[in-house]
Amino acid sequence: MKILANDGVSQSGIDALKTAGFEVLTTTVAQEQLVNFINTNEITGLLVRSATKVRKDIIDNCPSLKLIGRGGVGMDNIDVDYAKEKGLHVINTPAASSESVAELVFAHLFGGVRFLYDANRNMPLDGDSKFKDMKKAYAGGTELRGKTLGIIGFGRIGLATAKIALGVGMKVMYSDRNIDSASVSVSFFDGQSVSFNLKNSSKEVLLKEADFVSVHVPAQKNYVIGKSEFALMKDGAAIINAARGGVIDEVALIDALESKKLAFAGLDVFESEPKPEIKILMHPSISLTPHIGAATGEAQNRIGMELASQIIVLLK
Repeated sequence: MKILANDGVSQSGIDALKTAGFEVLTTTVAQEQLVNFINTNEITGLLVRSATKVRKDIIDNCPSLKLIGRGGVGMDNIDVDYAKEKGLHVINTPAASSESVAELVFAHLFGGVRFLYDANRNMPLDGDSKFKDMKKAYAGGTELRGKTLGIIGFGRIGLATAKIALGVGMKVMYSDRNIDSASVSVSFFDGQSVSFNLKNSSKEVLLKEADFVSVHVPAQKNYVIGKSEFALMKDGAAIINAARGGVIDEVALIDALESKKLAFAGLDVFESEPKPEIKILMHPSISLTPHIGAATGEAQNRIGMELASQIIVLLK
């Protein structure tokens, strides 16, 4: 049986599949050529990440296809229900990338409170001629310790983000429609652990009380954070989105930054991805990464091995 990893898969995942008798193809096939490629090569399993879309056209026109796998959490690029109705297995790896995404959230947070996103843009340009001016401009940083992080969406990634926040010494609030309370255990290198009991808050209360907000929800039909939500937030607060583009109203975000309602924002995902708006890309108060939340070697190895183990169970 042949597996097409159209958006790539880790070598560890490839090795595990090959050992189990699968042939793994890692050719990147253009979206419009996928149906023909799958049929010509009699592909049994199609593995994707966020780039490739698996819609009804592929599901209906590829009779050899028995499994669709998503390397990551979100499944919004796959017609999941329709695929299952047609008898296909649909799998993902919800736990494999949680820690990597959570660490990226804190990369944006640490960079934001110390102006690294702006300093890294301007030091190569003016560091030799305006060093003292820049030192003064970036001297008003703040610490994360003792501040409140509000987490909207308390699934695996939200939980992983909370653990880092607690380890840093932050107060943590969360808002989730499905989780009334949560026990969070923070483990340390020597085997010790400390547990914290957290209670669910309404989104409105969280926005009013949090110094920083991190969003961890699936793709939505409507904005989770828009003009009215920004209005509730503390003056000088900040927001991070490493979840999905379209969760935050980017026009309202620009307005909140321009009015100084927000101090900064960190974005790993964008409404118009893969072509983010120029106003977002050029804004001096936005920390930017190109959708790399799960892009660590450790996470990709876990994703590859988790996909491989599920494929072996389902197809062998």
